Amino acid sequence: MRTFKNTLACGAAFAAVAMASPAFAQDADAADGASEGAPDGDVIIVTARRQSEELADVPASITVFTQEALARTGVERADEFVQLTPGVTIVSGTAEAGDTQINIRGINGARDAESSVALVVDGILKTNTAQLNQDQGTLRQIEILKGPQGALYGRNAAAGAIVVQTLKPGDFLEGGVKISAAEDETYRASAYISSPIGDNAGVVLGGSYSTTDGFYRNDFLNSNTVDDQEIWSVDGRFVAQLGDRTELDVKARYADLSGASIAFNAAFHLPNFAAVNPDFFEDVNDHPFNFYSNIRPTNEQQTFEVSAKIDHEFDAVTLTAWVLYSDVQQSLTADGTSADFARFTFPIGTPASAAASGACFGSTAALTGFPVNSPGFIGNNPVPFIFDPVNGSTFGPYSPTTCDGTQYQIREQSDISAEIRIASNTGGPLSWQLGGYFLRIDRETGVSLGADLGNGVIENLFNDATSGNPTTQLYNDDFSTNVYAIFGSADYEVTPDLDIGLALRYDIEDRSVRNLVPVAVDPFTGGPINPGQAFGAIGPQSETFKQLQPKLSLRYAITDDVNFYANWGIGFKSGGFNNQGSAAIVDQAFNQFIGTNVLINDIYRKETSSAFEAGVKGALFNDKVTFDLAGYYTSIDDMQFFEFFVGAFGLLRVVSNIDEVEVYGAEFNLNAEIIPGWDIFGAVNLTESEIKANASRPITVGNESPYTADYTINLGTQMVAPIADSFDLVMRADYRITGPTWFHTVQDDPSPTLFSGLLPGSALALPGFVGDADYSITEREAFGVLDLRFGFEGENWNITAFADNLLNKRYLNEVIPAVEFGGSFLSPGGLRRFGVEVGFTF
Repeated sequence: MRTFKNTLACGAAFAAVAMASPAFAQDADAADGASEGAPDGDVIIVTARRQSEELADVPASITVFTQEALARTGVERADEFVQLTPGVTIVSGTAEAGDTQINIRGINGARDAESSVALVVDGILKTNTAQLNQDQGTLRQIEILKGPQGALYGRNAAAGAIVVQTLKPGDFLEGGVKISAAEDETYRASAYISSPIGDNAGVVLGGSYSTTDGFYRNDFLNSNTVDDQEIWSVDGRFVAQLGDRTELDVKARYADLSGASIAFNAAFHLPNFAAVNPDFFEDVNDHPFNFYSNIRPTNEQQTFEVSAKIDHEFDAVTLTAWVLYSDVQQSLTADGTSADFARFTFPIGTPASAAASGACFGSTAALTGFPVNSPGFIGNNPVPFIFDPVNGSTFGPYSPTTCDGTQYQIREQSDISAEIRIASNTGGPLSWQLGGYFLRIDRETGVSLGADLGNGVIENLFNDATSGNPTTQLYNDDFSTNVYAIFGSADYEVTPDLDIGLALRYDIEDRSVRNLVPVAVDPFTGGPINPGQAFGAIGPQSETFKQLQPKLSLRYAITDDVNFYANWGIGFKSGGFNNQGSAAIVDQAFNQFIGTNVLINDIYRKETSSAFEAGVKGALFNDKVTFDLAGYYTSIDDMQFFEFFVGAFGLLRVVSNIDEVEVYGAEFNLNAEIIPGWDIFGAVNLTESEIKANASRPITVGNESPYTADYTINLGTQMVAPIADSFDLVMRADYRITGPTWFHTVQDDPSPTLFSGLLPGSALALPGFVGDADYSITEREAFGVLDLRFGFEGENWNITAFADNLLNKRYLNEVIPAVEFGGSFLSPGGLRRFGVEVGFTF
């Protein structure tokens, strides 16, 4: 392996020198040729606006990855193509595989709420956020459309849309296979075959498999069980011409994932404790990652979906109708976070609490001195150190003792959606479409915390007090959603140089929730197992959210090769429900106890945004240079934001609203063909954001929008050099710089914590302010990741060596401050990985 790595490193260094240039690159798209079905080799055809049109004519910022670009970048999933897209960032898989949040120009998809980005695959709108980062089949083109697309795609398209095209069966037999092997026991394989069936039908069958041990290791379990993962999927597509004017398109896909979950460490931000140990005030960027939980984290996800779409050409209009059924089942198990709150430390007279306390004291004594991340330490007993400074402990979450307890979570969603629309097809100056949409979602979520009695996790949401994993806290809700929408759009060519467009959509979203938590006593606290039950029975709730979403667009041809464009639109994301009693829990545990000023509502409000964009795009020097320069401004009302609270009550996940956020910025993309076969490309996005009003946390006014990078820079170059008549040398480098990023509304701000309330009555008898936290050290610093690929490519084969994160840059994937706890949960990004890929097509 050492020789293999050295060979790849030398090759990568050679490639970097050979391709070095001061290049700045565009949307990683046009450099790679036309999309499938383009009229000629220099034109890219896109369908992001539900009509086929040239990329240069789309009055919006759009990034396109053609079939050739996908092959030469190795892109397969969202977390890969997002890294090549300016102004777009992603957090994926930190808690579980389906946990994906995409941020486009300052609008983020909040965890536990809906996505802000629409996913459209072969003309069908997907509805489950868990599908954002899944394999979607044999890819042929990906389009990322920025800005609100609600007028076209409705709910959850406030930030933009990802439009995917997969292989459609043709008139001849074709197929392919791709296999890769890399470090960390990382292997991928995919294959497809496409064949005609008779004269009027065809089928595509595909499958993929991937496995990895991951980058990190559990030191306590001595196993690769931190970020390991195994995924397999199968998919099929059947297309038939039912006469000269009618086409039927049926698709099905199944995917299965198993692996690890909750890949987090914790860091403290308590400056007044730093005199005792500097690591009590730790910059998140300096954290050394070590994992040592005594519970093997697991993550299971099964996805099944089937769809049917029919297109029929009438004389003047085309009728399109489709229906989609989707079912995604997700679950995870992991260690808990309860040790420092002594939930299982002191028995209350029940057999379960006595057993948990005995296990906690016993495991602590057995592990005294076991190395954990500083400032944590395992003392002689599990009593928090502020109450027993000599023999007590500071665990942090996910410790090797049983004192953390366990957690089991589920998220199960099935949905059925349908759309029907008619669109003009006469080809005149006016093109239009009208349609209607329906969606039904049934979703059950559950978060269960249990005592660790040494029996592992029993995968039931509720285990009684006599079980081997008794439940201490449970959130379990059943959500139902019905969505109704009508929409229409019209585009008019005023002159050959001027196009204007208007789109309009009206959504009605009826949402309801029913609590499924049984009435039971927590055997470890004596209270109810759901904190919301402390304020009475949790009854059903319902709410209706409505929104009109207009969009205006304009394109003016300054010259034959340069277009000016502008657009304005409204984006919308439905409101929803937190656990009933969340407002009272936060008020009692924090506002009343430690004097914070945090406002949480049991029903969070809908999010709306108004976005304007204007820009110039075009080509110069006989299409040797293409560019796109845009500026944008977005005002967001009631931005949805995920908050994580931990305390003596256990844990609480809620969605809050930031009353008003302002975002503005600029983006520039450039691609140039230096000589035939050598392209350089680059892009830069600059985003400014400011919280204008925030009743949820008033001290955060003036801070930046969370999860929004100050800038992104993409630099790259690609060289295709003929070596012989039958094959080429292909080399590609992509360097992505992501600017500084805050992940919470609380930024350069101090805040009281639970330590502030506990210290005056502790053994240390210190004043409350000593426990206050300072979150100025929770901003992720800028980082750059360099990916290299080089190899040989023939007409129907390739062999490619690759290096992901060649410079082995260590960076943070996500930071989740638990503000009133006095620290943050941190998840690391991927490390360097060398590998080889082989592909063959016929």
